[in-house]
Amino acid sequence: MNQPREVLILTGMSGAGRSTVAHALEDLGWYVVDNVPAALLPALVAQTDGAAISAMAVVVDVRSGRFFDDLNNALVQLSDDGVPHRLLFLDSTDQALVQRFESTRRPHPLQGADRIVDGIARERTRLEDLRSRADVVIDTSNLNVHQLEKRVGEIFAAGETHGVRVNVLSFGYKYGIPVDADLVLDCRFIPNPHWVPELRALTGLDEQVSEHVLSSPGVGAFVDSYVSLLNQMAEGYLREGKKYVTLAVGCTGGKHRSVAISEAIATRLNVTQGPVSIEAHAIHRDVGRE
Repeated sequence: MNQPREVLILTGMSGAGRSTVAHALEDLGWYVVDNVPAALLPALVAQTDGAAISAMAVVVDVRSGRFFDDLNNALVQLSDDGVPHRLLFLDSTDQALVQRFESTRRPHPLQGADRIVDGIARERTRLEDLRSRADVVIDTSNLNVHQLEKRVGEIFAAGETHGVRVNVLSFGYKYGIPVDADLVLDCRFIPNPHWVPELRALTGLDEQVSEHVLSSPGVGAFVDSYVSLLNQMAEGYLREGKKYVTLAVGCTGGKHRSVAISEAIATRLNVTQGPVSIEAHAIHRDVGRE
């Protein structure tokens, strides 16, 4: 039976960017089917038998009404049928979702006669277990359309990966910990370049700041040890079927230390040979936000 190489189930909070992600996947060559009742997923995949489809993405969300409750059963059926699949969950803060619905002047699908926040609360409760099962979670709260498209490209451009793909995401604690983080690394123990006048206006992407951060006592050994740890963890992640990992690296403002450390970790992960192959990308959530 010639199944698609990989099936990606795209779901998440209404207003979190499913349409943008679906279009981005299409641009990357994925075959995308929108708003499919969850109960029909196995039959839809079976219909692709013999088709020249290397990667398929299926959008399933609360618009499917009661059929959405069948998603768990459908995922079990796909596993029983031997179909490789991943679950992508798009999330966003309540505040960001409210602003998006208000800007488009559209009601939330579960709002009814109540407020937007009530619809969001109902949906979040309904999706809580599903989010915990997701292989990939993307927090779109602070991403514009182009940034979200870029993030999707970084994760899914190559289709199925035989190793582990790590997104190393720098952030500032004062803006909140990313909700899509699998691992959180605190680098606030490193001397802050903010207090060096000639470095304050620069970022961790600038060579002067990077050198200042990485040459601080113990930082080189710290980065090396964390890269070694990730290489060891990657084997277990792959064994458990988790191919996409988000490592969030934080400092106070997400401008200097976390950016430099994220770049260093991503670079070393890409050149270090561990038990399994790792492809890493550095992403900087809060650079330019101050």
